Amino acid sequence: MSSAVLDHPLPKPHPYTSEFAELLARVKSEGLLSRSRTYYITLIVILSLSLLATLTGMYFLGNTWAQLALAPAMAVIMTQFSFVTHEAAHRQVFSSGQANDTTARILANAVVGISYSWWMGKHTRHHANPNTIGKDPDIQSDFIMFQDDKAAETKGFTKAFVKRQGWLFFPILTLEGLNLHVQAFRRVFSKEPLKHRGTEITLLLARNLGYPVILLALMPWYIAAVFLVIHMALFGVYMGASFAPNHKGMPQIPAGLKVDFLRRQVMTSRNIRGGLFMDHFMGGLNYQVEHHLFPSMARPQLHKAARIVREFCAEKKIAYTETGLFQSYGIVIAYLNRVGLAARDPFDCPPAQVLGRA
Repeated sequence: MSSAVLDHPLPKPHPYTSEFAELLARVKSEGLLSRSRTYYITLIVILSLSLLATLTGMYFLGNTWAQLALAPAMAVIMTQFSFVTHEAAHRQVFSSGQANDTTARILANAVVGISYSWWMGKHTRHHANPNTIGKDPDIQSDFIMFQDDKAAETKGFTKAFVKRQGWLFFPILTLEGLNLHVQAFRRVFSKEPLKHRGTEITLLLARNLGYPVILLALMPWYIAAVFLVIHMALFGVYMGASFAPNHKGMPQIPAGLKVDFLRRQVMTSRNIRGGLFMDHFMGGLNYQVEHHLFPSMARPQLHKAARIVREFCAEKKIAYTETGLFQSYGIVIAYLNRVGLAARDPFDCPPAQVLGRA
């Protein structure tokens, strides 16, 4: 499915009944909105033991290039901790909001090494206005362009990149891990108001200075440097490959167009098929439609809710999108390449260039 811009108002909710209220009632009747504390505590314990096992392996490997084999494991563990952070931030773990916030803040800052406050501010705006031009920070054009008009305005190196941005998307994700850490420090040291600034700065510094020190204690500096590069690159790719399929290439809502909550969340989101494996691989993000409709719904309940939501959308004739993982990647690449066409010279003759006659 290629990206499109909705150009007409959608039906308004019935004046006396809300379609979303009807859907919510069905979901509640199945008991799908309860927290899953045991599930998440078990998951955190498993991830913590995995982290400890990886560090133990690094200790016994010593001064050898075989250490690099553990860098991908570290990237996977950190990404999995990021998923749990995301879920705690959405109040999926504990009944207490404070307990969820504290858990998410510790995991984000002290374990993963990114700012919880920065991420929450960005993510909250995304959930309120997914794929809404001018409101969703996830489709704001900076280096990668998500709208034709923005792509057409690019110049120089950016223009050359945007022309090929679809094909370059996954390679550029190798820098996303570094970007997340840079954004973390920019936020906590900014002049903007920030709750728990002292706590976040302390945890971020401890984690992001302590981790390299641990690596240097376990291996020579040159192996540690390569280890860190591999870890950060794969962390960025895994994070991007998990979040990108959710909305990229789905319809974008023009600024000012009023769309009811149900359709705004469903029509801009894409689910990924794959069963239990995909639930763990993507940290529940594979049920993006249900996650946007019920942000506090715990991961183990999402597949049950998907059946209800899918049937409900069919009844109401609301487009419900679900694809395979690699199909979604193809859609994202094609969409970004299509946007990139706006950056090309309108007088270029692609066939002639291919034939070497331009």
